[in-house]
Amino acid sequence: MSEEMNQVEVKNFEIGDQVTGQVTKVEEKQVIVNIADSKLDGIIPISELSSLHIEKASDIVAEGDELDLEVLKVEEDALILSKRKVDAQKAWDDLVQKFENGVVFDAEVKDVVKGGLVVDLGVRGFVPASLVEAHFVEDFSDYKGKTLAFKIVELDKEKNRLILSHRAVVEEQKGKQKQEILQSIEVGQTIDGKVQRLTDFGAFVDIGGIDGLVHISQLSHDHVERPSDVVEEGQQVKVKVLSVDRDNERISLSIKDTLPGPWANISEKAPKGSVLEGVVKRLVSYGAFVELFPGVEGLVHISQISHKHIGTPHEVLKEQQTVKVKVLEVNEQDQRLSLSIKELEEKESEIPADYQMPEESKGFQLGEMIGDQLKNLKK
Repeated sequence: MSEEMNQVEVKNFEIGDQVTGQVTKVEEKQVIVNIADSKLDGIIPISELSSLHIEKASDIVAEGDELDLEVLKVEEDALILSKRKVDAQKAWDDLVQKFENGVVFDAEVKDVVKGGLVVDLGVRGFVPASLVEAHFVEDFSDYKGKTLAFKIVELDKEKNRLILSHRAVVEEQKGKQKQEILQSIEVGQTIDGKVQRLTDFGAFVDIGGIDGLVHISQLSHDHVERPSDVVEEGQQVKVKVLSVDRDNERISLSIKDTLPGPWANISEKAPKGSVLEGVVKRLVSYGAFVELFPGVEGLVHISQISHKHIGTPHEVLKEQQTVKVKVLEVNEQDQRLSLSIKELEEKESEIPADYQMPEESKGFQLGEMIGDQLKNLKK
């Protein structure tokens, strides 16, 4: 086509016209297209290919692509065109609908910049760092190229401002999960959980979208000084549901109730006749309670404390004293142990008070005693 004919045809177009063009050549910083229904060429500068910054035109288009374009400038023999403006207009119409209806949609993270992430939705969408996740993220470098679900939280077409949030989607999903769990969970259930955080009074455990509290008294059968002595953050645990307050969204859990009790298999740990070491925990009028294992105490009845007659256990024992005991009886079901200290002590060699001496022996001894006294008087 001659230059004169080009100039004539160019005059048929005005700034703002919408045209379709087929890519005939992709250069580094611009793209050449043939305008549909004409033999006129158009030029798309690299800056007009995308709402995002791009290094080379081939990252966006290839030869043969059909593009919807807008006329930016009418030159003497060519048109300067924009793909970006058409994409943006289409995008804004779609984005306004998404924003008004609270639609959740997937999009790829195109870039990581200072302060957040960039997403290309036909227009540049920005995700502030605080709206990426519900938890703190120190380094966002591996988010580039990731596809995430987003909601639009702020939209201003005039200022070309589009703010997105992935955090809002995450929190919305968590909210739904939380309600589902609150409605389905039952007291007495044993479920798997993950320790989320520790406090002075216990541990919060995630049971699939909602946290429940394991009070420090429910962490172990043993006495616990600090929750960190028993569990750690990130640990997988089994918990039993103690109570559910759906109105206040509170769940009480127990790890202790999922563990074997201290009395489990006590018949094997403390069989009848065995000798064990324990600590005197309590003294009462009728005996002493001795702890053999954490949470397992047995009774040494006052009659089993000593071979000597004693009025109270305090006469021979004191609390926190370590003693050796013999197991007399084991009742695992009723959680009772009968113990003896006396059976491990040697009997004193003394004549029982009720012992009857033989008659002959009595007479013999008496005669000897009288004879000895007479001899002494004669002297």
